[in-house]
Formats: sequence, C-alpha cells, structure tokens
Amino acid sequence: MERQQDYVLRTVEERGVRFIQLWFTDVLGIPKAFNITPAELETALQEGMTFDGSAIDGFSRVQESDVLAFPDPKTFQLLPYLTDGMPVAKIVCDIINLDGSPFEGDPRHVLRRALERARGLGFSFYAAPEMEFFYFPSPAPGSDVGEQPPTPLDHGSYFELTTSDLATEVRRKTVITLEEMGIPVEYSQHEDAPSQHEIDLRYTDALTMADTVMTVRHVAKEIAAQHNILATFMPKPMAGVQGSGMHTHFSLFDGETNAFHDEADEYHLSETGKRFIAGLLRHAGEISAVTNQWVNSYKRLIVGYEAPVYVAWARNNRSVVVNVPHAKRGKKESTRVEYRAPDPAANPYLAFAAVLTAGLTGIEQGYELPAETTANLYELTAEQRLAEGIATLPGSLSDAVEHMARSELMAETLGEHVFEWFIRNKRAEWADYKAQVTAFELRRYLVSL
Repeated sequence: MERQQDYVLRTVEERGVRFIQLWFTDVLGIPKAFNITPAELETALQEGMTFDGSAIDGFSRVQESDVLAFPDPKTFQLLPYLTDGMPVAKIVCDIINLDGSPFEGDPRHVLRRALERARGLGFSFYAAPEMEFFYFPSPAPGSDVGEQPPTPLDHGSYFELTTSDLATEVRRKTVITLEEMGIPVEYSQHEDAPSQHEIDLRYTDALTMADTVMTVRHVAKEIAAQHNILATFMPKPMAGVQGSGMHTHFSLFDGETNAFHDEADEYHLSETGKRFIAGLLRHAGEISAVTNQWVNSYKRLIVGYEAPVYVAWARNNRSVVVNVPHAKRGKKESTRVEYRAPDPAANPYLAFAAVLTAGLTGIEQGYELPAETTANLYELTAEQRLAEGIATLPGSLSDAVEHMARSELMAETLGEHVFEWFIRNKRAEWADYKAQVTAFELRRYLVSL
C-alpha cells in the first residue's frame, strides 16, 4: 500500500497534475466526485477526506452525516480526455465511518464483503462485461428531454462495417481513451439496433471491473459530449428495437486453477461450476431488482428482442438467462458462465455482489443443476415452457422489488442499510411511474373510449 501511495504522489508531481477527482458511487450507481489539489493528496491517502454523507442518496441520515472518502491508490488513473492544459487524475474511494469502520451504505463495501465470502471458500471472482449503449444527438439547451423519441445517429446493424461516421469515430476515440487509461478493451463493434454500439472489456477481478464499468460509462459520456452527442446506457431508449444489455462473463478461480473447468465432464463444467449456475437460476428472480434496477429495464426484458427472459441455462443459446460459452481449445482458464440479464445502467458493485452470492449459495448448499435447455425458448408456447419447468424473470420493476423484499439472500448480500433503502427507493420509483399518463395511453384510449 505504501508503494502504491508513493507511486500516486510521484506521478502527480512528475506529470504536473493540478486536480485529483475523488470518485465514489451512490446506492443506485450514480457517480459522485469532488476535487482536491495535490497539496491535500497525501493527507487524503493517509486519513481520508470528510464530507457530508446525508447529501448522497442512500448514504447517511442528517443526524449522522459525516463520513470519510478514503482513496484506493490502486485505482489511480490520469484522465486524458481533459486536455485544457491542466492534467487531472481520479481515484476511486471507499466510504468509511469516522471511527474507521466500513460505511454500510457504500456499494463498494457490499461487493468487498461478497468477495471476502468467496475468499473464505478459497475462490477469487472475475468478471468481463459486454457494455451496450446508444448514441443520439445531444438535446438542445432548454429542451424538454423525452418529449420526442430520440433520433439515431446511424442506421447500422450488428457487426456492420460502416464507413467513417460520427458515431463510429466517437466510439473509436472512447476505446483509445480507455486504453490510454490502462483499461484493456477486448472488442468494440456496432450492435444490432440503429445507433447502438458495444464495448467489451477484458476480464479482471470483480472489484476492479466494477470500478471500470463506472469509468467506462463516464468516459463514453465525456467523449460523446465533446462531439455534441449523447451516449446513454439507458436499457431501452427506443421502442421496436433491441435494448442495451450488459451480458457479463463470470468465473471463479482457486489460485491459478479455473474452478469452473473439468476436463472429464461432457460440458467441461466442474461440479463447482454447475452448482454456481444452479444458484443463479434459483435466485434469478430475487436478484433481478439489482441487475435490472429501473422501470425502463423491464422494457428490454420482453420476448422478441433477443433479451434473456427465461430462467434456464444452455450452451450458446441467446434465449436463456445463463449461457455457457464453449471454452477456447487448449485454454481451460476460459471456461466461464455468461449471465445475460444485467443491463449497463445497473450499479455494478451491487450487481456483481448479487450474482456472486447467488452462485456461492448454490455451491455451499449443493444445488442440483437442471437439465440443459436445447430448444429456442422464444419458439415454445407458455404450456410447453410450464411443462419443462422454465420460469421467467420478473416482468416489471414492481414484481422484481417484491421478489427482492422477500429474499433473505439479498438482505444478507446488501446488508440492512442498503437493502431497506433500495426497496423504499424502488417502490417510490414504481409509484411515480404508475401515476404517469403516457403517450401510448392517449393514442389508444383518448378518442376511442
């Protein structure tokens, strides 16, 4: 830790960094930050910086408001997209109480606690998300956002090799910026819907990846804004086309050994891997409110748009919630599980913690893995799916929250503070949504009824 702190202090001095942004995340995954100067950095690294937690959604109550933002020096990065002659860096912070104990409202602490549970079983946890998003023209100043449907910047489709256009150029600059920041990108491409794009991140440990997801969202928006366009990770910004998912590949390692791999098994899946998948399937409904936390998330999770609606598993099948990709020949370490439900607007700390805890519960309690689904579930009737015992994910935020509210697993995973606040917040969001009269209702009912 001292070496990392020394590296940060030396780099700030050598690179002439003028401001350091201290980043953290509220319970919903909305990024927060405040700036300090280099003169305050050493104190921040050693003692943390006090701020009013009652101003942050899901943090402290007014009567117990002050908390500390404690920078994690491993997360130090220069921000190359800020090029006005004053170099700026950022560090992700853990939020702790004034007595030095972890603050229970900090999403990063929720994930740390889940990772400690995995370490107690001898495992380390890795993640590699595929982040989908849309580009649209920036709303005009003073305009009523949402009054009109967004207009795509391009009309490309999946993997389309377009001539150089604005959206492609902005995506390319985003990838280059991420690489300059030390964030390796495995793929980037045009996605299926008009103006929809994807950036796939190379796998790393889950805490680093959760930090990275927050960084990617911010960088994508910053680079887009510099070109007067909007990058949005809203799950379903346009009707009639696919929404944006964050299919995430997960694996457990025992030291240097992939705990999901078994060469002798017909699927090359170990018993640990099978029980992890069984845990995800059994608890998929309970964790849905976290992996898909917005009213809009459930506009994506509908049949007909390649969304993972059905709680089943298979190999290379896009209609199921858990997909097991074929491992690369000769690369045992590539055995992994792809959980296809999350969307890119989720809080990655809470989402990864929920997935990990569901899988670990399957391992600890010896859940049996159901038979693999070989059919295209989109083509089966409701009766056929019922006969196969295949459930569906919650169909709305309200359904998902009520599943979560009854879940001991989620109460344990999130901790009392986050669990209770999250449920209150999401019930309020659903109540606000129900009170709206939409354009759909006006078109359908105003004249005919």
